[in-house]
Amino acid sequence: MTVISSGPETSSPAGRRKGPIYFDFQATTPLEEKALSAMMPYLTEKFGNPHSATHRFGWEGKAGVDVARKRIAALINAEPEEITFLSGATEANNLALKGVMERAGEGRNRLIVAETEHACIRETAAYLATRGVEVTLLPVDESGLVRLDALKETLDERVALVSVMLVNNEIGVIQPLAEIAKLAHAHGALVHSDMAQAAGKIPVDVEALGLDLASLSSHKLYGPKGIGAIYVRKQVPIAPQIHGGGQEEGLRSGTLAPFLCVGFGEAARIAQGQLEADQAHVKALWDQTVDTFRQSGIAFRINGSVTHRYFGNLNVSFPGVDGARLLADLRGFAVSSGAACASSVGKTSYVLEALGVESQTAQATLRIGFGRATTADDVKEMTDAILKAVRAQTEASWR
Repeated sequence: MTVISSGPETSSPAGRRKGPIYFDFQATTPLEEKALSAMMPYLTEKFGNPHSATHRFGWEGKAGVDVARKRIAALINAEPEEITFLSGATEANNLALKGVMERAGEGRNRLIVAETEHACIRETAAYLATRGVEVTLLPVDESGLVRLDALKETLDERVALVSVMLVNNEIGVIQPLAEIAKLAHAHGALVHSDMAQAAGKIPVDVEALGLDLASLSSHKLYGPKGIGAIYVRKQVPIAPQIHGGGQEEGLRSGTLAPFLCVGFGEAARIAQGQLEADQAHVKALWDQTVDTFRQSGIAFRINGSVTHRYFGNLNVSFPGVDGARLLADLRGFAVSSGAACASSVGKTSYVLEALGVESQTAQATLRIGFGRATTADDVKEMTDAILKAVRAQTEASWR
């Protein structure tokens, strides 16, 4: 298990790694050492079922869960009772879309989602379409930002829910959620956001953003895998999708795993405490990478807005380069293709297509993620390898 070691209250990079240097922080993050330490007692002596209310073992489990819930709520400026634990952001997104559409009032049968949403949002919307829901894919401009003019045109009193990701998982752009929420609320629609790539990485305030629902993922912010949460504002009508023992106030049945909740909560606490430092760290690495590419003279394209973005994500294309060969030349670095969500089925990224990136260029794209353990030396090794690989292909084409 890979862990990141935290100092007194700030994280320091782990020791030198063996094998590829990790640049895929949008896919997952290593577990914080302090989060792991906080989890361990709930795997040993504090093993009780947190829903057992008649003895100390149950009380200990519940106490750990309660603290975790408070910490996650604090991270996004919510109330603890507005946080429901579940398995991850995919389940949270399913619950948000299906649950709201099931409980939508008469005459509200429309769902609007951005065309660049994560696959779990798009596929859930497609499923709802087979059940009679009218789904609209909201277009984005060439920078990846939602077209607010298009949203204004498509909103009406029949829209039950608008779902737009705060930080895009593939290109890192930050959407104008407060403006989106204001427009949606003017028509009586609810607003949901997949915040898996945002919470713990940029400041998030669900009240200021005007959100009614939001999805969170532990393993995107240095917590354990297998645990996530959904924020549901008080009084928002939503239908449960998993029924059983009535846990989590009946919204999501199933016995909670206190060790996962506690790890998530500790990771959220750490993230909140060092948010500014983390942002400054990844911005410096982003600048270093982009400056190196600019000074090199190679042709490259940054995908997504260069101002409205999370700088821990750099999605970059190299026109005229064979993408498969480029990835093969970068075996010493854990980076992902720009078509990460579609590469397994041989398709070009629909996110890049939405931005108007040509298919050949989209195939020659890298998503480079920076995190707490990434160093300037790591970035230099990675950029040197990319420049060498791109130049080798370019020179070969001249012969």
